[in-house]
Amino acid sequence: MTFEQASLLILLLAMLVLFSFDRIRIELVSIAGLLAGYALGLYPADQIFSGFASPVVITVVEILLIVQVLARARVFDRLAARFAAARPSDFTVISGASSLAGFISIFMNNIGAFAITLPVALRLGTALTIPRRQLVMPLSFAALLGGLVSLIGTPANLLVSDALAKASGAGFRFFDFAYVGLPVAIAGILLITFRVRRLFPESDEAPATISPGARRIVVERRIPDVSPLIGVRLSDCPTRFGIKPHALIRGDKFVFGPLEQSIIASGDMLLAEGADAVFAGLAAMQALMADAHPHGLQPDFTRVEAVVMPESTLVGSRIRSLEVFQSRSVAITALSMRAPRIEGRFLDLQLSIGDILTLEGPRTAIAEALEESECLPLAQTAPAEPALLSWRPFALFACGVAASAAGLHPDIAFAGVVLVLAVLNHLNIRQAMGDLNWPIIIMLAAMIPIGQAVAGTGAAEAIAGWLSLVVPIGHPLSGIAVILFLAMALTPFVNNATVAIVLAPIALEFARTGRHAPDAYLIAVAVGASLDFLTPFGHHNNTLAMGIGGYRFSDFLRAGWPLAVLSYCLALFLLALFWL
Repeated sequence: MTFEQASLLILLLAMLVLFSFDRIRIELVSIAGLLAGYALGLYPADQIFSGFASPVVITVVEILLIVQVLARARVFDRLAARFAAARPSDFTVISGASSLAGFISIFMNNIGAFAITLPVALRLGTALTIPRRQLVMPLSFAALLGGLVSLIGTPANLLVSDALAKASGAGFRFFDFAYVGLPVAIAGILLITFRVRRLFPESDEAPATISPGARRIVVERRIPDVSPLIGVRLSDCPTRFGIKPHALIRGDKFVFGPLEQSIIASGDMLLAEGADAVFAGLAAMQALMADAHPHGLQPDFTRVEAVVMPESTLVGSRIRSLEVFQSRSVAITALSMRAPRIEGRFLDLQLSIGDILTLEGPRTAIAEALEESECLPLAQTAPAEPALLSWRPFALFACGVAASAAGLHPDIAFAGVVLVLAVLNHLNIRQAMGDLNWPIIIMLAAMIPIGQAVAGTGAAEAIAGWLSLVVPIGHPLSGIAVILFLAMALTPFVNNATVAIVLAPIALEFARTGRHAPDAYLIAVAVGASLDFLTPFGHHNNTLAMGIGGYRFSDFLRAGWPLAVLSYCLALFLLALFWL
């Protein structure tokens, strides 16, 4: 093994570990890895930023711009109202919402499809008293499965198509992925829809109201003079009142010492964690009280829950530094968070992707703040800008899809859609560019030169050689089975675009060694990279679902492993049937 091959593999391993920890922003890891690769001599200076000019990255940017317009076209809100009026069964709602998420995901990125269908599904769940935990996870999985069907369903598909074009002169056609992806998506959506009601029965939680009792939140509340908590030891709070205390503040100073010796007094501030229904009950009995909001008596005062999206400017910020809310008199009264450790006071808590904020304040102020901070409201607020009550954006997007399916390069087809949307004043390009999910775009562009180095340095050939010692890759189905397994094993820990970039050169080397056509191997990479059901952090959809649905880590394992096994076996069968 050469120095370049060894250094590249070490660099990739280090980046994958940092990506999986989710402690450092992904764009910082990507840029650092890109510059490290140049310092190690893996690619020349003129190729460092070549990824930003890649048709793959340009297509992703165009799709994200179009999604912003489609998200404001509240066509699905009307459909949801009519659907709810028909009083369908729970199974019909769950399967219908999941199928809608899967269908939308065929034509846009997974997060966009999830974000568009989530408020609609939650509104239906509230109207029909369907537990939120039965709705959110199927939506997340369905959006991932829908991305398997088309060229633009996920960046991984675009990346393997680009790899095939460079290796053979022509990439995949728009619906080439559907031969494998569509049956896997249908089977997967049916399986999770049938299983979810047994996995998360109604007895486990309250109905999907705005504040489900199953979700645990962190709050900081004052102890009033009449509180039954006065004189209670902190160690007794979990058994007597159903809350877990994290800090006791008296006179702006922490009360230190063992929980058995810390006694609650009138006027103290208590930082505690528990079910929001429990805190509502404690507030009703005047055990814990929040400070009154200055706008609480005004007619437009409201309470809204919002989830921190991957592209949100709030990621990594502490509550005390959120000027976007403070300047509009919007108070953050509770937080449902992923972080297992809670230190300091409530205002010191740091936000991460998937955390859910409970906001109180003027309705329009909350809507403006959420739009500026790129958070997704889980309850309807007054729109900060008029909704697009028109099918025109959908028709234009359909024209772009049709042009791409007819053979026009996707980056050119969707550039035309973006142009027409801008000319018709449906899209403000200057504002929309500022609202893009830039961390994902930067990560994608930065990883492309590193992925090309996997083939250029001979690392892919070396890895294929090692695997050939234990796997008979001379038989195409064996090699495809290994590639599919590797992709599915990596994607629960790192994003699917990175998996595609790393494994595509190895898949091509497998095909070359066995003297087979590379199509089936690359399809296996794309499919495996999107079958991410086992962890809440491999894909942002699952991260968001964990916070919104109040799931535990083990819930993803329970729900995901049968889906992963079914998808693997079915995908392998379909690859052999259609591509070998």
